[in-house]
Amino acid sequence: MRTAAVAFLKQCKNYYHFKPCLLETTRSFFLSSASVYPKPFTTPLQVRSIAAEAENVAGFDEMVAGTHRKYYMLGGKGGVGKTTCAASLAVKFANNGHPTVVVSTDPAHSLSDSFAQDLTGGHLVPVQGVESPLFALEINPEKTREEFRSASQGRSENEVRDVISSMGLGMLADQVLQLFESQEYSMFTRIVFDTAPTGHTLRLLSFPDFMDASIGKMMKIKKKLASASLAVKSLLGKVEKPQDASESDKLERLKERMTKVRDLFRNSVTTEFIIVTIPTGMAISESSRLKASLSKEHVPVQRLVVNQVLPPSSPDCKFCAVKRKDQMRAIKMIQNDRELASLRLIQAPLVDAEIRGVPALKFMGDMVWR
Repeated sequence: MRTAAVAFLKQCKNYYHFKPCLLETTRSFFLSSASVYPKPFTTPLQVRSIAAEAENVAGFDEMVAGTHRKYYMLGGKGGVGKTTCAASLAVKFANNGHPTVVVSTDPAHSLSDSFAQDLTGGHLVPVQGVESPLFALEINPEKTREEFRSASQGRSENEVRDVISSMGLGMLADQVLQLFESQEYSMFTRIVFDTAPTGHTLRLLSFPDFMDASIGKMMKIKKKLASASLAVKSLLGKVEKPQDASESDKLERLKERMTKVRDLFRNSVTTEFIIVTIPTGMAISESSRLKASLSKEHVPVQRLVVNQVLPPSSPDCKFCAVKRKDQMRAIKMIQNDRELASLRLIQAPLVDAEIRGVPALKFMGDMVWR
């Protein structure tokens, strides 16, 4: 058993030190960081992709064409590299002449880590090192939560419990509409969303229907009760001042905002949802369910990014060969999957260093978004 363990560790060592059994693409760049980091990186770093560059082109020429505004939402299972893919796409757009903003709607924000820059605070932050304006934004949920709590005052716990549990969606609706309507954001022609993991995204898409079903009912019941109460008090000769409708108005406005966001997400001319996954059976299965749910909500999906793909390997790296075989089985699942087979398949390579900072994101984007 010890001999087998030693042999396995040797295989792992070969794998992680990137012996010649792996196909390599080597590029050099300097890592840079914003002033938030006390000691900026200045050492040249070579990053190698230990897989072939993306086997199937992403159709970036189509994505970058035109000057009218387009929205790209990247989503999928947690931990598959959504943030890196979203950030690299934003850098690619900016370097191709599009003023761009990349927005994180994931409560576990990672954009700051990807850009090696402090992007917290809930406001637009300029990203340095790109050829056209690029801004990043990590949404702060507190403002919308407070607004909703205020709008829900005076209602029973049962009436608002489900709505409060979905507050992350309301904040996204506000921010999306700001990007869509506010003059402050009018300069941007490409808007990239790093969305929350699959479950949160699906709740967002179904939230307007939930609002119609729950808040709509709540408001109708309140109006009926208020009308009946007024009639009884009139019979008794009591005069009551008209009730303040501001709370109901706030809920109604929130519902309208969510409906606008849903309509925007369904617009195939301006919007595309890109599914990001990794080549494992579990991740592919979840991606298939996500695609089915997106189709049900009429959200346009054209591309599937399979991240961290290994290349063919020589016989002396058995670990690599076994891992590659397992990944190819997962990719075969995609080709045979009713939901995923029709999507444009983008195989993104595994690299041997962390993708962090604009130079590294440009390197990643040039490999993936072709």
